[in-house]
Amino acid sequence: MDDILIVDDERDIRELISEILIDEGYATRLAANSDDAMAEVNAKPPALLILDIWLKDSRMDGIDILMAVKRGNPDIPVVIISGHGNVEIAVAAIKQGAYDFIEKPFNIDQLLVVIKRAMETSKLRRENQELRRRDVTSAEMVGESHAFKVLKGQLDKVTRSNGRVMLTGPAGCGKEVAARYIHAHSNRASAPFVSVSSASIEPDRMEEVLFGRESPDRGVEPGLLEQAHGGVVYLDEVGDMPTGTQSKILRVLVEQQFTRVGGADKVRVDLRVISATTRDLRADIADGRFRQELYDRLNVVPIEVPPLNERRDDIPLLAQHFIELFHRSQGLPLRKLSDVAEAHLQTMSWPGNVRQLRNMIERALILGDGNGPIDPADFQSDSAQSGRSEGLTLSGTMATLPLREAREMFEREYLLAQINRFSGNISRTASFVGMERSALHRKLKSLGVNTASLSSVRAVRQDG
Repeated sequence: MDDILIVDDERDIRELISEILIDEGYATRLAANSDDAMAEVNAKPPALLILDIWLKDSRMDGIDILMAVKRGNPDIPVVIISGHGNVEIAVAAIKQGAYDFIEKPFNIDQLLVVIKRAMETSKLRRENQELRRRDVTSAEMVGESHAFKVLKGQLDKVTRSNGRVMLTGPAGCGKEVAARYIHAHSNRASAPFVSVSSASIEPDRMEEVLFGRESPDRGVEPGLLEQAHGGVVYLDEVGDMPTGTQSKILRVLVEQQFTRVGGADKVRVDLRVISATTRDLRADIADGRFRQELYDRLNVVPIEVPPLNERRDDIPLLAQHFIELFHRSQGLPLRKLSDVAEAHLQTMSWPGNVRQLRNMIERALILGDGNGPIDPADFQSDSAQSGRSEGLTLSGTMATLPLREAREMFEREYLLAQINRFSGNISRTASFVGMERSALHRKLKSLGVNTASLSSVRAVRQDG
């Protein structure tokens, strides 16, 4: 049961408030000084904190406790009470993050109204956190290919530790999904996952966004690192981080603390850091654009996320996954991929990787007609569809060749596309095109295709 922590140095006051709240159906805990209060908060964060400003014989006063609680548990609403209250204290408390301020002697009805509102706020915050934790779709890994299994095996190993991970791979290949998978299956799953887009934040605002700020007018504004306390901070495109910020992030990794912009107090954080980049950071280090020390701190466990071209076996699974996802989230038609559409997707080039596939599926579902199987025509743009003829369109080169040479060019391009589709697996390619494996090898040789030289057939060695 959620409880309320009451902190007041006057025994009569804290017991009176406790009795009133118990009569209203709340559970309570009591503390007489700052040490007891912080011990209670650290043992189990309360749903609400009622805090006296002036605490006799305590190391910390109410404002100090408020600041300490907000650093470690920013979602706990804090109601300040004081017998010596004035406007300045009220403003100071609110600026430091207090939910509300009540003067002694307080009106019981007023106190109950404030507490009821604060408890509702606390409940909504916890429900929102729970909904975010249940949103497993953003951390769902889909695939059965060899490259996917290697990746997932690496991710499963790092979930059991708190080591820093650096994810590399081209844009759109699923680095953030991999990071969320690590978080969702780690002992930090119930704590926040905070993503920092190093490329999209203006350089002159980077430190304020990361570390937060303090000002007389606006009080304390926690940054992303503070919001991620206890959980995971994901540094996306870390290679685009300004060099000045790099040195400060390095200090945070070493000391696990920092100072807000405009502030003086140290803020302690417990974070797991997962970073990602599409860049060659070693080249950036050589050019002086990235700090070697920061690279060494972040690159404890390097994991490469493969591009979609190396996961062609996963394309039908991913496409169907996205169809079901858009059906649940947007109410789009629950369609299937036709066999021709699967083949079409598997033979395409994917410069945008999984993100490109996701966008194509969403567009096909939005613009498509009916609920029947998705065909290759559903993946064409409106302009391409309107200009498409009903007959076969030849490439300029093929149209100028004699029949025999044109047939050989077509066979070569067709077989290369199928080999690429099946990730270099000659046995599966032969089965699909209706040839014996030995016959396919002879055909490829006659067409001048050396399978051993193709980067896309590396998997052949694993198939024997």
